[in-house]
Parts: sequence; C-alpha cells; structure tokens
Amino acid sequence: MNGPETSASSQLVAPAPPGLARDRLIVALDFPTGPGALAFVDRLDGACQWFKVGLELFLAAGGSVVENLRNRGYSVFLDLKFHDIPNTVAAAVRSVAPLGPQLLTVHASGGPAVLAAAAEAAAALANPPQLLAVTVLTSMDRFQLASTGVPESPADQALLLATMADASGIHGFVCSPEESPRLRATLPQALLVTPGIRPAGSTRGDQSRIATPSAALAAGADYLVVGRPITQAANPVEAARAILEEMSDRT
Repeated sequence: MNGPETSASSQLVAPAPPGLARDRLIVALDFPTGPGALAFVDRLDGACQWFKVGLELFLAAGGSVVENLRNRGYSVFLDLKFHDIPNTVAAAVRSVAPLGPQLLTVHASGGPAVLAAAAEAAAALANPPQLLAVTVLTSMDRFQLASTGVPESPADQALLLATMADASGIHGFVCSPEESPRLRATLPQALLVTPGIRPAGSTRGDQSRIATPSAALAAGADYLVVGRPITQAANPVEAARAILEEMSDRT
C-alpha cells in the first residue's frame, strides 16, 4: 500500500492541534537504510500517519526518504537536532525546509541566539516547518546531566530551556513525559512532542524518563514518538493499533 491519498505537492502547512489518535502518534523510523525504512512503512499498511526521520536514517538515505514519505501522503517529523552557531543553524533550517517536513528539531541548549536565528529563518520561508526545541534528551537522568556540568534536575533544566526557547520565538518542544505537566502549565499554548513512550510490559532500553501512552497524554503531550515497541514488534501493525487504541481512550 502507498498510504493516504493526500498529495505531498500540496502546500505545506503547520500542524493543526492534534485530535484523533492516528494524528498524534509518530513512529520513529530508526533504520540504517532508506529502503528498509520504506519497506517498514509499507508493512504498516497505512495504520499510522506520522513518521520520524532521525539522524541515522537521514545520513544514510538523505532527503529522498523525507520526499518519498511526503509523496506517499505521510507527515514527517525530521529530528536532526541542529546544534551549531546561529548562522549555520539558520542555514540548515533553510536547507531542509524544501523537503517538506512538518516538524523540525533544534537543540535548545544552543542558546537564545541560535534559537532566534532558527526561528527567523523559518519565519522567512513560504512554507516553514514547525520548529521544536529539544530540551533534555530522554536518555539522560540527573547523573548524566550533572556530568555535563548542569546541576539542575532534568525537569528544572527542561523548563528553563523551554522558557528560553519560547522567548526566542520557538513555541514547540521535545520533552519527556516527566516534564510535560510543568511545561504545559507554564506554556499552555506550546506544542509538546514526547518521546520515551513505552507501553506496559515493554523494556526500558536506553531511555531513562519514560511513560505509557495514556500516561503521557494525561501529562499534557500533543504528539507521542514511539520507535522500538512498534518497529521491533513481532507484528508491528498490531503493536501500533494497540498503542492507538490506548491513546484513543485519552483523546
């Protein structure tokens, strides 16, 4: 199957506030090759609308994998976590925007100048992606964060970074389920994208701050990012549908 019939040639618009579960689940395509990722998308047979293209897949397949997904009518979260000097980050935003991703990440820890440059670059585009500032990676606990010289807890650091990003012109954030309630309370209009989702009974893997799909939605998340519980499941379609069913109870 080629997925939804929506044409990727239509004008790219910023994501609408999510409603149905299918519009709120983002499947992480953490595959080492483009053909492997697209074969998996075919295997899901249109069960999911959103897919995340991260660094591994983008470096292996380039922009063609994003364009292929868009041509099939899917929505794309391009998770490249730009982190460089302001001019370079702004140029990177302009470079990937024509591929058509609806969501694009920048590291909030780059600082206000970087975030403002990214926001200004996006604002100047005809069809910009929604920028998301990455706060604290879900693989990091308090010890990992302290090892980088940050004494704050992940929750405090995530709130600090999100508040800074919001003031710099970026109003979407990637945060773990643990930080979602505070970010939602402080920045009620923010778009919150939450990785670290693990259905009950799933292994934690390399994630430190996790939650079940229903708990993450209850905590205030708009979109949930799920990778291995779907991509490594014996039956990925059944795994995705089980997560969607659990999410439907919260939508």
